[in-house]
Amino acid sequence: MPELLHTLQVDLAAATADRSYPIQIGRGLIADTSTWQPLVEGRGVILVTDDHVGPLYGEAVQAALTGASQLTEVVLPAGESHKDMTSIQKILDAALAEKHERGSLFVALGGGVVGDMTGFAAACFLRGADFVQVPTTLLAQVDSSVGGKTGVNHAMGKNLIGAFHQPQQVVVDLDTLATLPAREYAAGLAEVIKYGLIRDAEFFAWLIDNVEALKRREEAALAFAIERSCAIKAFVVAADEREGGVRAHLNFGHTFGHAIERIQGYGDWLHGEAVAAGMVLASRLSVLRGTLDSEVVDQLTAFNQAVGLPVAPQAGVTTQAMLEAMGSDKKVSGGKVRYIVLAQLGEAVVAENVTDGDIARVIDA
Repeated sequence: MPELLHTLQVDLAAATADRSYPIQIGRGLIADTSTWQPLVEGRGVILVTDDHVGPLYGEAVQAALTGASQLTEVVLPAGESHKDMTSIQKILDAALAEKHERGSLFVALGGGVVGDMTGFAAACFLRGADFVQVPTTLLAQVDSSVGGKTGVNHAMGKNLIGAFHQPQQVVVDLDTLATLPAREYAAGLAEVIKYGLIRDAEFFAWLIDNVEALKRREEAALAFAIERSCAIKAFVVAADEREGGVRAHLNFGHTFGHAIERIQGYGDWLHGEAVAAGMVLASRLSVLRGTLDSEVVDQLTAFNQAVGLPVAPQAGVTTQAMLEAMGSDKKVSGGKVRYIVLAQLGEAVVAENVTDGDIARVIDA
């Protein structure tokens, strides 16, 4: 039997209340007809997954989609290296070939790569179709599935092609984490601890104290960590849907992380691994600017090491290469890189007047 543990609401601004949506967190949700009935009754469904997740959960989800008028499955090759326009073309070709209409529903069953691409395809299809996020990785459950950022990578940088397109619903089924490889699980914990760093010092302390329980994937600890992460993400998205202000704080560690991914090659490190190293660098930058106690960097470093996350870029990644890669990041504004730093633990801000020398000192430390 399905078990619904938490329901959160992403409440967008009053003028766009029709695009507010729930986040459901529980067990046994994706294989239960009652989850899908209100969403798919009488509609066509395009189920998008990848060749890792599809064999695990695709059949169960399809069996639960009993109310759909037609069902099309698209299975993409797994991995960040396939997050490109070729995959988008495959999704759209399938939807058009099966004569789906604007009223059809796209369902993203997989990690952040599948979610980002499915959402972007839905935004493009007949100028906008609905979609539902069914994240199957910890990183996607606490981060990329919430907030409506969709898109693909380009040779010039990560997520440079995309659109804001909010889902109709996010379905977080904790059972899918049972099959998640240890490395991908750890990558998700990077995004979890980010929320404590940027917005909730007490949550950060709880994560440091409960790292062993999280490593063991204990149900109570995991459910709390996901619920708290989603609550913070939902609050920030509701306050700033299109990243004109506080939503930029969610990019803490990401400017460094995206540069690491680009230099090392997409798919070499998982996104969460690159962000983990990026957050250590961003924390060092905060210490350099005199706004953060170095003890926080030590705690973050110890947490990363405990769960198997990197604390620095790979050997051979130079400061010059990092600066060049960050100069192409989508968050550059007015020709300047926007760095997110910590004014204190639990409070992120956009840094002003960061020099290349500052970045060199942080990377070479």
